[in-house]
Parts: sequence; structure tokens; C-alpha cells
Amino acid sequence: MSQKLVRVGDIDCGADELFLISGPCVIEDEKIMMTVAEQLKEISERLGIKVIYKSSFQKDNRSDLSYYMGPGLEKGIKILAQVKEQFGFPLLTDIHYPDQAAPVAEVVDVLQIPAYLCMQTTLVVAAAQTGRVVNIKHGQFLAPENMKHPVKKIVDSGNEQIILTERGYTFGYNDLVVDPRSFYHLQNTGYPVVFDVTHAIRKYGIPSASASGGARQYLPVLARAGVAAGVDGLFVETHTCPSEALCDAASQLDITLLEEFLKPLLELHAVTRKYTSAGEMTV
Repeated sequence: MSQKLVRVGDIDCGADELFLISGPCVIEDEKIMMTVAEQLKEISERLGIKVIYKSSFQKDNRSDLSYYMGPGLEKGIKILAQVKEQFGFPLLTDIHYPDQAAPVAEVVDVLQIPAYLCMQTTLVVAAAQTGRVVNIKHGQFLAPENMKHPVKKIVDSGNEQIILTERGYTFGYNDLVVDPRSFYHLQNTGYPVVFDVTHAIRKYGIPSASASGGARQYLPVLARAGVAAGVDGLFVETHTCPSEALCDAASQLDITLLEEFLKPLLELHAVTRKYTSAGEMTV
């Protein structure tokens, strides 16, 4: 199946260049947002990698009412708009309810459907009808070939601007495992595929602000596996001080480590593209 290109800002997602979705897991305060954006801009220019800036104004899948849920739509969108104005990044953020789609689409370039909501028809259709790019995260409970169903809902709603993001499967209790066969199935939809490597290392059942809520040591090997499998983009959440983050403290990458983290992945991507440019090998 031929690869579709999806335009996000100045980025052709699905072209030969690896792109990056990055930023803090959730909007905490303006200073953190701007500091991460400034450093992402510098890294983007030094490495020649295009960046979509990501942060959530709301995290609705909290396991306790006391956990931080974000600043909410109105305040969060204002902060994201400031990032866009100052640094020029296209923006991505999650929506959880259909009535959030239209106001978010006024500012944000990519509406993201959370993994656990990927089969929610009303939400997916509302996102599609904005005309914005829709990034559907692959649900931990869904066979990868069945992602064709939410994709079809978006296409049938008149929107073919779609990105698919892998983030692993629930395996046993409170753990995620990445099956590389998923990349193959998602690529067969014809839409650009992203690997969310930072959510793939989360440990569920443990508060996301806990230092034991993830397994950061697996980030490099999982990222290499995804790039070698031919993904079009990487999703790496970043923070100025992950250990103090109010969400995903054990899985976000310290922004000061991101550049060295990306260098071997960009080299691997170039090799992968070299040997797949003529098409997949028949076995």
C-alpha cells in the first residue's frame, strides 16, 4: 500500500525524514513549557529534525481525585498558543470529550485521541469533522489490524489527515509490552506511524507522579526497535526535571538528554530508509 503524506505545519509526516512529537506530558506552568520549547527549538535546528510540540491541558484518566489533571482547556490552550507564537511549532494535544474538539482545533494542529478512547465513535468523529489532523493512539486492548475501524470512521467523516501512534499492549497486570508486528499492521493502513516510546515504559497501577511508575532504562532499546521497524515519527515526552513532574515522572526524558538520545536514532533511520526505499523484501 502506498504511503500517504500528512502535512502538519511545515512537516510532511510519512516522508523520508523522521519527525519528533515532544514536550511535557501535561501543562504544569508556563516556565516549564517555554523552557522545554526553547531547548526543543535548539535541538531541532542542530539535528535537523522537525518537531511537533505536545502537551496535555487535561489528563482525565487519573486513578485518584488528588492526582494532577492539568490546568483545563481555557488556560491550557492559551499557554499552547504562546508556545506556537514564540517558537513556531505546530501543536498536538489530547481531547477527551466531543465538545472539546472545535475549540481546541482553533489553536492546535493535531487533535490526539487517547489510546483508551480510540474506539469512542462520537469523540473520533468530532475530531475528524474539525478538518484538523487526527492522531489516534492505538488502544492497549486492541489488535493492531483492528485500528482500521477508527481509521475508517475518520475517513467516512470526510477527513483523511490521520496519524497512528503505537504505545504497547497490556500484558498480564500493570505492564506494557511492545510487539514490533504492530508497526507492520499499522503501516499497512497507509497512514504515517509514530512510536510513543515514553508511554510504552509506564508501569500502570503505580501513580504516574511516582519515581517507580516507569522503566526509563528501556527507552533506548525500544526506540531503536521502532525506528528499525520503519516508523515515521517518534513520540518522546520531555521535561526540565522529570523526577519532579506532576505526571509520568518515571517515563519522561530529561530535555537535556534528548539530543544525545536522538543522534543514534537518526543514523539508524537513515540506514533503514536506505534499505527499504525500493520496497519491502519479500520473504
